[in-house]
Amino acid sequence: MVEDKSIGSKVFNVINGIIMAVIIAVTVYPLLYVLALSLSSAEYVQAGLVNLIPKGFNLQAYKQVLGDEYFWKSYGNTVLYTVVGTTINLVLTSTFAFCLSRKNLIFRKQLTVLIIFTMFFSGGIIPNFILVKNLGIYNTMWAVVLPGAINTYNMIIVRTFMQQLPEEIFESGRIDGANDLQLFAKIVVPLSKPALATIGLYYAVDHWNAYFYPMLYLKDKVNYPLQVLLKEMLVEQDFSNMSQSAAEIMGNIQPTTDMLMGASIVIALIPILCVYPFIQRYFVQGVMIGSLKG
Repeated sequence: MVEDKSIGSKVFNVINGIIMAVIIAVTVYPLLYVLALSLSSAEYVQAGLVNLIPKGFNLQAYKQVLGDEYFWKSYGNTVLYTVVGTTINLVLTSTFAFCLSRKNLIFRKQLTVLIIFTMFFSGGIIPNFILVKNLGIYNTMWAVVLPGAINTYNMIIVRTFMQQLPEEIFESGRIDGANDLQLFAKIVVPLSKPALATIGLYYAVDHWNAYFYPMLYLKDKVNYPLQVLLKEMLVEQDFSNMSQSAAEIMGNIQPTTDMLMGASIVIALIPILCVYPFIQRYFVQGVMIGSLKG
């Protein structure tokens, strides 16, 4: 491939680089600021002297957060909701997408129209709340993971990806005696890893960051995920559940609200940051191939 060295191309590359640098700065700055707050001493935070570099380095905030039983309970709830929810999402989305990708499916077009309809119209918060209540899953894990079991946009991406698989593969499988379930499990799923990995991360991040549905459907604090706990820290500044024995360990100067909030946010980010590099390579292939056709 011959590299384009025209003036227009160079100007585009410069402008593109500047825009990307600004986007990266806007994205990274809050993370670095929160990290600096969590690693600084309380006196510097209270005086407003902390920017992007920690001052008076200490781990007081992390010791207090990690020593709190409610934090670990909510952390465990978040992991559970994310694993169970993402599993349900992937199973239902992939099976539904596979059905819609088959041209011999009865009422295929009608089902597609009904599915797309849900992207623009829904019952609303109150009907959804009444439905969850009547199903008997209010204040349980299922109230958090089931309402968003299938994301229409993600399902369309996977369906389009599966539609592009060569039909000869399915014909060969049927000649060998495979039924539709075997074709799906042994052929479609392995070949659809890029698309499934992409939407899997989307689903996992959504569950990990979810706070609206848990806040709406969970009333007992022991069932709260981490994001609801962080919301209470940020909005209500309620740290009454943090271990009081931490003051005896750390001395008279205790972590401020900002320090505790920052430490909690950093700890909450670690799992997603660890998982992302392993799935990133599937992103471009999964999204681009899944968006070639409507």
